[in-house]
Amino acid sequence: MDQPINPVQQVDFAFYVIFGISIVLLFGITLVALFMVYRYHHERHPVASKLKDNVWLEIIWVLLPSLLVISMFYYGWIGFKALRSVPDGAMEVQVVGRMFSWSFEYPDGKRSKVLYVPVGTPIRLNITSDDVIHSLYIPAFRIKMDAVPGMETYAWFDPRTLGSYDILCSEYCGIKHANMLSTVEVVSREDYEKWLKSESKAQQTAVVLFENYGCTGCHSLDGSRGSGPSLLNLFGTKQVVVEPDGNEKTIVVDKKYLREAIYEPNKSITKGYPAVMPSYKGEVSEDDLALMIGWMTGEIEKKPDGKVLLEDNGCLSCHSTDGSIIEAPTLKGIWGKRLLLQQGGVSIRKKMDRAVLEQILRNPETVRDGSWKVMMPAYDTLTPDEITAIAEYLKTLTADENRKKSDKQ
Repeated sequence: MDQPINPVQQVDFAFYVIFGISIVLLFGITLVALFMVYRYHHERHPVASKLKDNVWLEIIWVLLPSLLVISMFYYGWIGFKALRSVPDGAMEVQVVGRMFSWSFEYPDGKRSKVLYVPVGTPIRLNITSDDVIHSLYIPAFRIKMDAVPGMETYAWFDPRTLGSYDILCSEYCGIKHANMLSTVEVVSREDYEKWLKSESKAQQTAVVLFENYGCTGCHSLDGSRGSGPSLLNLFGTKQVVVEPDGNEKTIVVDKKYLREAIYEPNKSITKGYPAVMPSYKGEVSEDDLALMIGWMTGEIEKKPDGKVLLEDNGCLSCHSTDGSIIEAPTLKGIWGKRLLLQQGGVSIRKKMDRAVLEQILRNPETVRDGSWKVMMPAYDTLTPDEITAIAEYLKTLTADENRKKSDKQ
């Protein structure tokens, strides 16, 4: 069986060709300019020369740029063709972009906010959007493909190295565009099968459902304001809603309204918020809907979710979870790490634990990593339970990092 064309190699080669041509042109034009300055300096050439037509120069001037443009187009086309030439037997994953999160659906119907894939298996991504134009951008695999409402496109990649790779949206899609982040988790086939089985129960928790259906992209679960009303303590409150004919009325949020808001969101819009939410009818099952409404009504215990808290508070705009550096230290592997902190003008080393985490969140100016500029605001509104939830999530990031290190060994 022939080895499938690797789009990463093809895209990189196209970049090298274009970059090489650009370097040659830069030096070529610079040398010509310097020669002209020297050759036709006014001291050596006080009287301007009358240049006659030169057919050969005109031919070269037309042919050379044309050949350069054609060559760049050709190698760019080869890279694009490689991205669209999906090998037989590729595992298909449905990718849906919505404000402001990515949702990944697997062949067995399982959904996830993170893209889990087995190493060495070609992956075809069928990409679309539920609301506005997004753009799926996975730098490590050279994928940048628009997600357009009402249209499905695709791309593929071949994950050959275990690890965690960033997913971003490269098309401005609204006020929380910068938070539309996820990761590709490339794991062994054995770990992938374990994940499929272990997630079957966790998938049924209300918070995970809110994440996987993209609800937390607009609606917070901790009471903070987003581009949609917060879902925390929404049940039983009075809300002013705007009907399609423009009339306003005050309603009490009950189970019927919550069901209608998910299945028919444009039937009545909460005043002060845009009508951008897509209908989830036919997408959210009755069982999932019951769990989600149960969480909002309080029938299901509300436990804070550390990852959701980090997303809703904007922490992941500066702190990555994959080891990369954005504007602040990565959260991957930070739990239990000895940090050099500046406290009261004195440098001290402290092990990252819940107490240190709370100090940093409550008062980042007084307890901070001395190698980073302080831009982080104080999160003094977080409850002790929420800080504990964040600590538990940080522990999972460190556990994943340690497991991957042991796998490589």
